[in-house]
Amino acid sequence: MTTENTDRSGSIGRRSLIGGGIAATVAASSTSFASAATADLPPGELKGYSLPLSARGTANIVGAPPWHYVGDLIGAEFWTSSDAAQAALPAGLTLDPASAGHGYALFIDWQFSGEHQEYLDPDRSLYSEFLVLLDAQFKGAPVAWCPYIYVDNDAALARGWFQGFPKKLGTIKQTRAFPVASNAAPTVGPGGTFAAALSSAGRRLAEARVTLDKPIAGIPALGRPIVNLRHFPRLTAGNFSNPAVHELTQSILENPVVANTWGGTSDLSFLPAPGEELADLKIIRKGIGFRGSLSYSVRDLKILTGPDATS
Repeated sequence: MTTENTDRSGSIGRRSLIGGGIAATVAASSTSFASAATADLPPGELKGYSLPLSARGTANIVGAPPWHYVGDLIGAEFWTSSDAAQAALPAGLTLDPASAGHGYALFIDWQFSGEHQEYLDPDRSLYSEFLVLLDAQFKGAPVAWCPYIYVDNDAALARGWFQGFPKKLGTIKQTRAFPVASNAAPTVGPGGTFAAALSSAGRRLAEARVTLDKPIAGIPALGRPIVNLRHFPRLTAGNFSNPAVHELTQSILENPVVANTWGGTSDLSFLPAPGEELADLKIIRKGIGFRGSLSYSVRDLKILTGPDATS
């Protein structure tokens, strides 16, 4: 099996899969953005990677990369109509004619850390996430587009926006498994059934149920590089439609590892709610379900379009 990789020209090539099913990209060198415009902060400026900048630089919502992630996920495959998938794509991406309308929904229970064992502060390091990935193409090569994603942690929200993930706040829960036998938990094995749900602003938006059958080689949803849209609008009058940043990006997942991956059957629903469009991806067919564990790190990002695109 293979995984996609973006080359220097912006087209997406292919390299061997890591962990049997994850689209990992070779990390660009730290000089990959040397041609992009840079500006030093004013002398004596407050410190930090992100807001709020502060005297000691520890109050920022997100510290500088590298960022490390590990978690358990439950996923379900689905198909929506080509029209619904097309409507969810940004400019620069097109439907994949081989799999138009195909996608995955993922529910993930994450643990996060920076470089200083932040996982020892579980109030900050633990969070849950829900996202959708749709099959698409960028310049004729297969990619996965993330139209919707929810988290329950403010730092995770900010890290997502910096990368281009369109994160919103939500409540995400999934059935847990434990290494001891109990009537209170399913087994990670044949017949084990896991459920997951997403709610936001007091409304249920998605729910899934997966019944495991047999081990599989990797995580099916992570066979394509993930492309997002970094968008930061202007607030100045007359410039609302002229964003300060508007660029397609490709995630770089460094040192990805998957383990204990199982596949089976699934049931998945997207539910309508005010102020939401997830249910516009009306599910017309359901596919496999799966469960597994995943880890990777983030310290770089590939800019695909716009003035800072890697040449």
